[in-house]
Amino acid sequence: MASKYAFPKALKELRFHFCQTGEASTPLRSFLAKSYPVMKKHNPYTPILVREAAGVPPQLIARFEFGKELKLPLDGVSSAELESAIEKFVMSPP
Repeated sequence: MASKYAFPKALKELRFHFCQTGEASTPLRSFLAKSYPVMKKHNPYTPILVREAAGVPPQLIARFEFGKELKLPLDGVSSAELESAIEKFVMSPP
């Protein structure tokens, strides 16, 4: 059975940027608290980076093969929509 967090081989790196105290980053912080261990377990060789900085809007940056990067702004995304938005974004390489 394939996991929803098993990323494609084309994905080379995943970076989460967010503010450690900002209200807009709250859904992303809670998502990472519960989902990071599962993502890492299913993708042990894919770097999953978590970057916290004051005042930074939440976003996801995915680096794919041949150095192509895509950014997904997560400002205003609710907790319920966050998981499906991230899954669709990561599973659709450029």
